Amino acid sequence: MKKLTLLVSMIALAGLLVACGEKKSSTAASTGSVLHVQVGPSPETIDPALNSAVDGANMIIHAFEGLLKFDRDNNIVAGLAEKWEQSEDGLTWTFHLRPNLKWSDGSALTAEDFVYAWKRVADPETAAPYGYDLLNLVVGFEEASEGDLDKLGVEAPDANTFVVHLVNPCIYFDKIAAFAVLVPVQKKTIEANGDGWTVNPATYVTCGPYYMTEFTDGSQIVFTKNPNYWDAKNITFDTIVWHLIEDANTAYNAYNQNEIQMIKDVPTEEIPSLLGKGEFYLEPIMGTYYVTFNTQKAPFDNPKVREALSLAIDRGHVASTIMQGTYSPAKNFVGPGVSDAKAGSSFEQVTKEKYGDHFNTSNYAEDLAKAKKLLAEAGYADGKGFPTFEYLTNDSGYHKAVAEYLQAAWAELGLTMNVNIQEWKTVTADRRSGNFDVARNGWVYDWDDPSNMINLLETGNGNNDGKYSSKEFDKYVDLARMATDVEEHYNYLHEAEQVLLNDAAMAPVAYYNDFWLQKTNLKGTWHSPYGYWYFMYGHLE
Repeated sequence: MKKLTLLVSMIALAGLLVACGEKKSSTAASTGSVLHVQVGPSPETIDPALNSAVDGANMIIHAFEGLLKFDRDNNIVAGLAEKWEQSEDGLTWTFHLRPNLKWSDGSALTAEDFVYAWKRVADPETAAPYGYDLLNLVVGFEEASEGDLDKLGVEAPDANTFVVHLVNPCIYFDKIAAFAVLVPVQKKTIEANGDGWTVNPATYVTCGPYYMTEFTDGSQIVFTKNPNYWDAKNITFDTIVWHLIEDANTAYNAYNQNEIQMIKDVPTEEIPSLLGKGEFYLEPIMGTYYVTFNTQKAPFDNPKVREALSLAIDRGHVASTIMQGTYSPAKNFVGPGVSDAKAGSSFEQVTKEKYGDHFNTSNYAEDLAKAKKLLAEAGYADGKGFPTFEYLTNDSGYHKAVAEYLQAAWAELGLTMNVNIQEWKTVTADRRSGNFDVARNGWVYDWDDPSNMINLLETGNGNNDGKYSSKEFDKYVDLARMATDVEEHYNYLHEAEQVLLNDAAMAPVAYYNDFWLQKTNLKGTWHSPYGYWYFMYGHLE
């Protein structure tokens, strides 16, 4: 990774703006028209249909907009659709687009573009990670997922109307319609350019606040304000420069040299000195940091092995010491802040009342003794006969430190684990393809419903990296999906979570908080409980 300098950034931007034919004064940066941020390294993809990572999603929400979207208070509001309604039986949702919508290239955007985009997500050739999870409620998804795309229950009766037909009512379908995977994408551009459409500014045609004007993998992606966006008058920054920095120390140095106004990756060794300072932010988000087991490989196909590895983790130590109190120890899979049936309650609270916490984070010695007993029952007493295995992770934040801790913790069971550190985009690709033994994983919610994370472990889910499969679990997930009664919906999800925990389908480690550095003169931006930053309405004082 080349160390960034202010001179290089400003020269690149100056050349970029000239190339785009825009007349910018030499004081553009000082007046706050250019924002420099770092929300992660080079993303695996910024194709809305293929992305499943928060860093990529942060860029996508600045380049695209869906039917609906979230506002700064996390409420669902109109996006490209100015109004919408559902039928009395809840099976038909009709969205009315704003008039005269345009793509960033100036061509007309119509309801047919949504039809194409949603069918593309369902298309087996696309292999969209979210395809099943988002669209299995839509009529004809099963046939579409096998290649007959015309069976998918979406239609455009006219240029400004998009209609979705559901198999069953869905109490959170408006949140699905606001999710970044289901934004429209331009058919002619994708068909003409294939997978390369996202890495070329000339072909990354967008419909949101910004369009791409530079792509330099491993260095930076530059977004410029889209004059064809329907709400362009309220978009404040003329340019956003996304610095693709893998190393937290490099990001920190660039921040301290005033080259970047906001960085997500803060060196962990700096956190004690930053706590309590005005530029350091620590906010809860809905999500869980966990370990994924490749259940298609022995010995991780054995639930007793998985549970032994899980119980051998001292979650209190990881959260309070390794993560320096910036995360909270996981006691179940679904963490705090996620809704339940009754207003004011949370899924986590109800879980504790009905079942108790699965992990007793105050009695690690007892858990470790149980872990050793389970490993012996699985045929690996004191680790004898257990093969050497690898833990896949990337080297940012606490990930390396957590990996080294797990290496030591599992050595207490007599096991030998090697740490395999890769670039982030390699980690996500290898996890999805099953090219791992055990891997670090995590999930930040895309909408406030526990199904958004619980369903990850469903058979056939594109984000089920460990390929866990349980008929009992799938049954509860399906019942929750079809439930029209809110209380039943949540009750089934509680049952599903208990199956996952009792089967050690994964090993929850900690509940997420986001922490980052942001200059005090950067105003008007906001951070959502889904781990997204919204920069498009901000300004520099």
